[in-house]
Amino acid sequence: MARNLQTSGQLRPVDLARAHGLSTQAIRNYEAAGILLAADRTPHGYRTYTPLHAQALHAFLALVPGHGHQTATAIMQAIHRGETEDALRLIDESHAQLLEDRRTLQAVEGALRDLNPLPAKGGDTFVGPLARRLGIRPATLRKWERAGLVEPPRDPHTGYRVYRPADVREAMLVHQLRRGGYRLEQIAPLIAQVRSAGGIAPLASMLRDWHARLSAKGRDMLTGAAALDAYLGQT
Repeated sequence: MARNLQTSGQLRPVDLARAHGLSTQAIRNYEAAGILLAADRTPHGYRTYTPLHAQALHAFLALVPGHGHQTATAIMQAIHRGETEDALRLIDESHAQLLEDRRTLQAVEGALRDLNPLPAKGGDTFVGPLARRLGIRPATLRKWERAGLVEPPRDPHTGYRVYRPADVREAMLVHQLRRGGYRLEQIAPLIAQVRSAGGIAPLASMLRDWHARLSAKGRDMLTGAAALDAYLGQT
C-alpha cells in the first residue's frame, strides 16, 4: 500500500515524518496548526499527503532557524489563509529585528571602545561628583541603581553610596548606551555580562560570538526565504 501511495504521488504521515526526521504525531500537529494544509483521507480514513505538503514542511523547517518557531508558524498559517502579504510582513519584521540587533551590537562595541581601562588604584567617589562628571542628575544614577544597572555599596558608617572604579565604569557604559537611545531593559543584559566576565576585556569573546550568531541568523533567513519562495511558486 505504501508503494502504491508513493507511486501515485501520495504520502503517508510516516513517509513525510521519516523524510524530515520527525514523528508522525508532529506531522499531525503541524496539520492541525495550519502549518500544513489539510490532508486528504482514504476511504478508510487514513491521511494522505502530497509532494506539495512535503514542500510546505520543508519551507517551515527552513524558516524556523531564522525566524523562530512561533513566527515561522504564523508565516505558514498566513500563506495557507491566502494572506501572503501578512506572511511577507512577518518576514520583514524579523529582518528589521535582525538589523536592530546589529545596531545594538555596534553601539555596545562603540561604548566599550570609548571606556578607559580601570586604573590600577582608583579612588572611590560619591553620587554628586559622579553625576557631575557624567552631566546627569543624581536622581538618574539612583534610577539606574533601582534598575540594577549600577550597584554601588553603602559606606557602613555614613550610609552614603560609594562608587568604586568598577561601578564608575558601569555607570559610564550605561550613560553612553542611554545616549545612543537604548532603554534600561536593553542595557541590563550587557551590564550583567560585564559583571559575570569580571570586566570588559573578557567580553571580546562574547562579542565575537554575538557577531557569529547574527551572521548565522542572516544566513538562516536566506535559506528560509529560498525554501518559502519555492513553495509559493507551487501554490
